[in-house]
Amino acid sequence: QVQLVESGGGLVQPGGSLRLSCAASRITFSLYTMGWYRQAPGKQRELVASITSGGTTNYSDSVKGRFTVSRDNAKNTVYLQMNSLKPEDTAVYYCNAQLSHINYWGQGTQVTVSS
Repeated sequence: QVQLVESGGGLVQPGGSLRLSCAASRITFSLYTMGWYRQAPGKQRELVASITSGGTTNYSDSVKGRFTVSRDNAKNTVYLQMNSLKPEDTAVYYCNAQLSHINYWGQGTQVTVSS
């Protein structure tokens, strides 16, 4: 059974940083485009950042310049480094693995930005 397990969420003050990790198992990780999505209360899930199998990255305008997505294929892990966090970044963050029509999701990790 495919598993995507996120970790690293928590409570942080505005301007602070967090690093999310997503460890994948039972997939050929290096072939997949890995993405980070988030969903705030009452809002739709949105793409935050993604990284292709070749290392090409993509970011939403709201996080560009503050967040960095990276991957370690040897560890089957994707990361999201989040700096200069704002209260509007508060959401549940989900890891996604996508290959053609195949999509897998993690269970999500809560990120709360508040003073």
